[in-house]
This record gives sequence, structure tokens and C-alpha cells, in this order.
Amino acid sequence: MAKPTSRSSDHHRMAFHAVGLFVLSMLVQSSNATEYKVGGANGWTVPADSRAMTLNQWAEMKRFQTGDSLLFVYQADKDSVLQVTQDNYNKCNTASYIASFNDGNTSFKFNRSGPYYFISGIEDRCQKNEKLIVVVMAERNNTSSNTNQTSLAPSPSPSPSGSPEVIPFSPVVVEPQSPSPDVYFPPRPNGAPLNAVGLMGSVGILLGSSILFNL
Repeated sequence: MAKPTSRSSDHHRMAFHAVGLFVLSMLVQSSNATEYKVGGANGWTVPADSRAMTLNQWAEMKRFQTGDSLLFVYQADKDSVLQVTQDNYNKCNTASYIASFNDGNTSFKFNRSGPYYFISGIEDRCQKNEKLIVVVMAERNNTSSNTNQTSLAPSPSPSPSGSPEVIPFSPVVVEPQSPSPDVYFPPRPNGAPLNAVGLMGSVGILLGSSILFNL
């Protein structure tokens, strides 16, 4: 049986690396996204009383970005979720909507920046403030790159004595943010954590690709 040529081995190695980079990029994108449970512990429901936090007050405390998602938890036989326009949001108009959900455990992913409007599918519940406005920021990669840039001091100007004035350099330190208590992490098969499942899947893909390329 003829041994593979050096050129064939190079092609296999390049293809193997390409698959590895693709899997790595997918893992990085999925790890950056966050799923928020709407309303925290209370879920998608009418506020308990006038002193309770509204759903919009809950949303104002978050920083939603493209790729993140909302998890609406409610009783499927008693409630639903409608994505609507701003006008229908203001009027609690349940007859016209962009999308409708009634499974009791609705996950909604943001695929663009800008405002999103949600109301209960039951008009009376919407009138009692079971409604939500979410404003999604620009893409995460662009935001993070702008946030992490170091501010440079301006060029020193000559002092009256003729010697340049020395201005100390002060880098901007970005403090890490702790995860929000209502961030939802969906269960994984057999109780395996998210990172372990992603790592095992990546290793399996890489090993399978290596075997195919060496055939």
C-alpha cells in the first residue's frame, strides 16, 4: 500500500486545523451569550402589588446585547407571550402581534440591536403591567473592544521654562462584573456543566475529523 505523500499530509493537517478553529469560534460565541429569566424569581407574571418591581424596572437593571436571550416562565394554560410593535404595546392590543408563544417556557433570542416589545396574551394581564420593553445594545464584540481600549494621555506641551511637562500615564482599569442572580443556565444532559459539554463535543468533533482525514 502506497504511503501518503508529503503534500497529502499537509492538506490533511491544514483541514484539521481549519475544523479546530471553526469549533473554537463557535464555542467562544456561545460562551459569550447570556440567557436571562424574565422577572427574576417571580417570572413572567402580573406584579404582586403596586410596591413590587415591574418587569420594565427589572429590565432597566440589565445590559442586553445581541446574541443574548430571554426566558419567559409562566403557566401555559393561563398565560402567553406576544412580541408586538410599540403601538400595540402601548394599547395592550393582543389581536395583532409579530410572534406568539404559549409553551410556558419560552426562550427568545435577540438577533439584532434596538427595542423589543412584549405583552401578555391576556389583555387584562397586560393592563395590569404584565408587559416588557427590552433595549438591546450593539454586537458584543464591538462593545467589548471599545470598552477595553486604554485611554492615552495627550501629547505633552512645552512648559514656559522650555522643558517638556511630564504627564503621568493612567490606564483605565475595567472591573470584572459578577453574574446576575437571575441569569439562567439551562440544564445539560446527565447534569454535566455547560463548559464540560462544550469541551467534550469539541474533542469528539476534532477526533472524528482527524480519523476521516487520515483514511
